[in-house]
Amino acid sequence: MERFTISLDEHLANGFDSWVVQQGYLTRSEAVRDLVREKLGADLLDADQAKWCIATLTYVYDRSEPSVAARVVQWQHDQHDLVIASQSVLLDHRNCLDTVIARGKTSHLVACGRQLIATRGVRHGNIHLVPLHLSHSHRHDGPGTDHHSHQHLQPHS
Repeated sequence: MERFTISLDEHLANGFDSWVVQQGYLTRSEAVRDLVREKLGADLLDADQAKWCIATLTYVYDRSEPSVAARVVQWQHDQHDLVIASQSVLLDHRNCLDTVIARGKTSHLVACGRQLIATRGVRHGNIHLVPLHLSHSHRHDGPGTDHHSHQHLQPHS
């Protein structure tokens, strides 16, 4: 681990220390690491340099309208190659909160997520992206294997 020193004026340092405590960090270093990761990841996404990502899509819809519920389910089925998991939580008698976890090409996930959020009847949609990088790929061959190749994607550190 590399160490470096930063200087902050007293007002900024006090504000940062308060924020560190409010966020539940044990040390300033943990907070700074997360802030740097967040900024670097956002820059990769903004510059279209993160080819791959993992995403969470959250949205609320009125489940009492069968056409909306059917469109949401159909969207998930249409994206079966991207969707890793999904969860539905009933908020009340009508409203449902869904969370979908998906992994794939960043441009495709963003487009698909926007399509879902723009679906008539879906409200309060949000997409959160975490950029990934290809750590390595390999092929499984030999007796007792299913002879396939795959890629290992990891979050940027």
